[in-house]
Amino acid sequence: MEDGTREAAFVYAISAASVAFAVTRACSSGELEKCGCDHNVHGVSPEGFQWSGCSDNIAYGVAFSQSFVDVRERSKGQSSNRALMNLHNNEAGRKAILSHMRVECKCHGVSGSCEVKTCWKAMPPFRKVGNVIKEKFDGATEVEQRKAGTTKVLMPRNSQFKPHTDEDLVYLEPSPDFCDHDPKTPGMFGTVGRQCNRTSKAIDGCELMCCGRGFQTQEVEVVDRCSCKFHWCCYVKCKQCRKMVEMHTCR
Repeated sequence: MEDGTREAAFVYAISAASVAFAVTRACSSGELEKCGCDHNVHGVSPEGFQWSGCSDNIAYGVAFSQSFVDVRERSKGQSSNRALMNLHNNEAGRKAILSHMRVECKCHGVSGSCEVKTCWKAMPPFRKVGNVIKEKFDGATEVEQRKAGTTKVLMPRNSQFKPHTDEDLVYLEPSPDFCDHDPKTPGMFGTVGRQCNRTSKAIDGCELMCCGRGFQTQEVEVVDRCSCKFHWCCYVKCKQCRKMVEMHTCR
C-alpha cells in the first residue's frame, strides 16, 4: 500500500506479526533446523512450578521478522516519513504477540493430584493477535516527522493527543472516503451494491456500510444442502433445499 493511511499501518503490523508467528510455530514443531524450543525458559518459577515442555521461541521469530520484513524499509533510509511509519508499525505488530504470551501447564501426579506442575510459555492464538492489532487500528495516531536533536522521530500531529507507545499504530495521512467509487485510486470500488446486514450495528450493517445512502431489499432464492445423511462407507448424501431469503444491498 503506497499511501500512509491507517489501513496501511494495519497491513504492515499484521504482516510483521504473521511472519514472527509462523516462524516461531515452525521452530516449536521442529520444522526448522536452525531453531527449536526456547531453552532459556528453565528451572523453577517464583510460583513454584517447573518450567518444562517446549516453550515457544518467540525471540527467534521476532528476530527473523525484523531481519526479513524490516530490511526493505531500512534500505530506503530511516529518515523518510514512510520508512519510520512502517518500521514502527512492524514492531507494533510483533509486540502484539510479545505482550500476550501466556503460560500453559500440565499436572502430574496420582489421579491428577497435580503434585508436580510443568509449564511452558506459548504464543496466543493468532486470532487474538489479530484482534489486538485491530483494536490498535481503531485507536491509531496520526503523526508527522519532527526533529529531536539530531534524529528524526514521529510525533502526534495534534499536540493535544498523548504520545503513542511502541505498541500503538501510527499513520501519516487520513484515509480516503471508501463510500464512493474512485476510478483513479486502485481498490476504491465504493459500497454501492454491497450486501449488508440490516440488523447489525457493526461495520457490516447497512447503516454504516451504505454511508447514509440507504439500502434496497429484495427476495432471492437460495439453494442449500439439507437432510444430509452418512452412508456406510463412506460418503454423505444431501438433498438440495430451496428457500427465499431477504437480501439487502447498498444504494
